[in-house]
Amino acid sequence: MVRDEVVTAPGGVRLAVRRQGDPSRPIVLLVHGYPDTNAVWDEVAEALAEHFHVVRYDVRGAGDSSRPAGVEPYAFEHLMTDLGAVLDAVAGDRRVHLAGHDWGSIQGWEAVCTMPGRFASFTSISGPCLDHVGHWMRARLAGRSLRGRRQAAGQALRSWYIAFFRAPVLPEAVWRVGGWFFTTALRGEGVRPRPGHPARTLTRDAVAGLGLYRANMRERLRNPRDRRTDVPVQVIVPTRDLFVSPHLVGGLAERAPDLSLRTLRAGHWVPRTHPGLIARWIREHVTRVEGGPLTDDERRSLERARVRPRP
Repeated sequence: MVRDEVVTAPGGVRLAVRRQGDPSRPIVLLVHGYPDTNAVWDEVAEALAEHFHVVRYDVRGAGDSSRPAGVEPYAFEHLMTDLGAVLDAVAGDRRVHLAGHDWGSIQGWEAVCTMPGRFASFTSISGPCLDHVGHWMRARLAGRSLRGRRQAAGQALRSWYIAFFRAPVLPEAVWRVGGWFFTTALRGEGVRPRPGHPARTLTRDAVAGLGLYRANMRERLRNPRDRRTDVPVQVIVPTRDLFVSPHLVGGLAERAPDLSLRTLRAGHWVPRTHPGLIARWIREHVTRVEGGPLTDDERRSLERARVRPRP
């Protein structure tokens, strides 16, 4: 059974929240990216709801949630306030298992690094910590390794759209007349449109969500902070992601000591193209953290995925 509700965050932003699964079980919170809504998780959530209490919400600027005008309302400060309001409403003092895709994962990194006590685990998909990216790019561009510089150049090429999204006026105009290219990009990865995804609110979501790039990207990439977390982290790495280089996980174990890496040969939208596998990996990660029963195969798989920082 799916239950919809509205959570009002400080400042009056209304957040559309969706719950399913037994409320007495561990809570898994799924956060979507740009320009999606929580519906990108539909198939994953249905599978996870057999084992957990699954919560999703449309982030500010998307779907059925409020769309504040301007750029500043989309800064990390406000995104974390929203996330905190959802946590207060659905979890109280219970720690939740967080999973994010794209900008949902970028938000997730900010959350587990700034309020780690609220999370039991984190699964990151196609959305790196912006501060880690800033440090990673600087280290490779300043180093003498040709391989490192090539990796940095490769990520810069993948990130071409960031400068475009930060430009004035033009991105809004393109989204208003050319939202079809998003559907085309999805089809190129084998994602077939279905009810709910892409959302009927796609154009409005895309225009409002430009604030995510304009409010956060420049500062974090130019002046990265020293972000670390002891929350158990699982990073799922689609090796054919057109936007996020697989090499960005380099050095991550020093910032997230309890780290697991999973790779799959797929593109960016793996919650849609591989929902069963994504749900299984999230379930295994959560079960390991909760101390629940695992099969021998699952235990060996998790052990292979664990990464230890260099001494």
